[in-house]
Amino acid sequence: MQASTYSAVKGRVGFGAEHQRRVSLGLGESTSRRRVSMLRSQYMTDRSSCCGGLSLNSATMGIELGRARMGVDGIFGSSAKSRSVKAQASEEDLEASVPVIPSTQHGKSSGTVLPFVGVACLGAILFGYHLGVVNGALEYLSKDLGIAENAVVQGWIVSTLLAGATVGSFTGGALADKFGRTRTFQLDAIPLTIGAFLCATAQSVQTMIIGRLLAGIGIGISSAIVPLYISEISPTEIRGALGSVNQLFICIGILAALVAGLPLAANPLWWRTMFGISAIPSILLAVGMFFAPESPRWLFQQGKIPQAEKAIKTLYGKERVAEVIGDLSAGSQGSTEPDAGWFDLFSTRYWKVVSVGAALFLFQQLAGINAVVYYSTSVFRSAGIASDVAASALVGAANVFGTAVASSLMDRQGRKSLLITSFGGMAASMMLLSLSFTWKVLAPYSGPLAVIGTVLYVLSFSLGAGPVPALLLPEIFASRIRAKAVALSLGMHWISNFVIGLYFLSVVNKFGISSVYLGFSAVCLLAVLYISGNVVETKGRSLEEIERALNPAI
Repeated sequence: MQASTYSAVKGRVGFGAEHQRRVSLGLGESTSRRRVSMLRSQYMTDRSSCCGGLSLNSATMGIELGRARMGVDGIFGSSAKSRSVKAQASEEDLEASVPVIPSTQHGKSSGTVLPFVGVACLGAILFGYHLGVVNGALEYLSKDLGIAENAVVQGWIVSTLLAGATVGSFTGGALADKFGRTRTFQLDAIPLTIGAFLCATAQSVQTMIIGRLLAGIGIGISSAIVPLYISEISPTEIRGALGSVNQLFICIGILAALVAGLPLAANPLWWRTMFGISAIPSILLAVGMFFAPESPRWLFQQGKIPQAEKAIKTLYGKERVAEVIGDLSAGSQGSTEPDAGWFDLFSTRYWKVVSVGAALFLFQQLAGINAVVYYSTSVFRSAGIASDVAASALVGAANVFGTAVASSLMDRQGRKSLLITSFGGMAASMMLLSLSFTWKVLAPYSGPLAVIGTVLYVLSFSLGAGPVPALLLPEIFASRIRAKAVALSLGMHWISNFVIGLYFLSVVNKFGISSVYLGFSAVCLLAVLYISGNVVETKGRSLEEIERALNPAI
């Protein structure tokens, strides 16, 4: 059965190149169309037999030739024009030979995706929790460990997590390619659990730093594989909503960490419990992934067709097995290509699209979001806000709310428009914050304005700059580079995150909070300009369609 499916779809992909050759030689279009019709009939016969007599009506069998002309000019601006003729011809051949089954004709799917997305999002919760837990706990653990007057060591406790995450993000891509997505999740639970235990029981700064480093490696791996796994198992029609759930659960993790700090005033040793409870989701993640299906795309790329079909049946239902296998075959551009090496990411074939991913995460971090998350308590305190921890919890709630709104808009408004709106709102919010600290006329209102500006900034961030990059990257990267390219982009995220976490307070002390916020505002405006000219819209397209559009066969 599997061999029949694979040979059928392989044959129609091979015809794309033959058709292009005929067109380039000036052969008649009618000949090509007759060949398409013949291959369509042959493929439908093969697929019907290999699926145990699955009946398909004539409308379902139709080939949607109109989908062949997917514009790709937006991704690289004018640089795409030199390749537009070749890309268009390649897409027309591929799309013309790919029978498309609209998802609306399937009825209710017998598969299920949501439980497995939920399990993967335990990694996202831990990502957010470990980022935010130090916000409220730093003052108390510093007293307990005897470093209350040592700002440098405190900075290392904050930033060691980020250094570990940088290592973990690169490691996660390689592990996901070698062992698969679900097994990598299980391996990831090891440093997450041990790191949580060491932080909770630390009696010295050295133990604390080692624990933070291990936890950082764990969340770095999670940051790479959670969006990758969700993107690869999600149906096209709801991939945007499910992909943004990753960011939603990161926000929930941050909020949980901020709320977990509320008992600290009454119990100074509560910080140990705050770190310790993060071991529970780590263990649940490992157990849950034991029952989760592997990514069908990874299985197909490894040549494990029967396993891929079984995973597709679990995720989408048996009625979509032939369709998804066919789409995977068409999108693989010859699945005989091996997984890309790290140096392949910098080749002329892939570098432009990889640079877009790296740039999005660089803008995301240089726009100041983690400076706000890490040090919102200190900023509110300096602005005269009495309940600084509660104000920070309000920021976390705003993050969750904004991300929930973004989830509902992702597949309607599109990724690019949300990014532009988000960075524009962040620029305006940072400008308001900067002015509240410098304009004397606003001095009496600096406290409330600090809260309002920060909440508006976080809301704007959560609408696009937060959820979109992690969702967009697995969509625009070709399958053979997807895991490593996501890891490289997230490496840029963690490196810039590490630098900001380490030096933010020092820069604020030297230049003043107003100047720093003004700089963040300028970065947001630059991001708007970059996104307008370089980012593609991917809503409504399958990963294989996007790959064929952005990476036409050479």
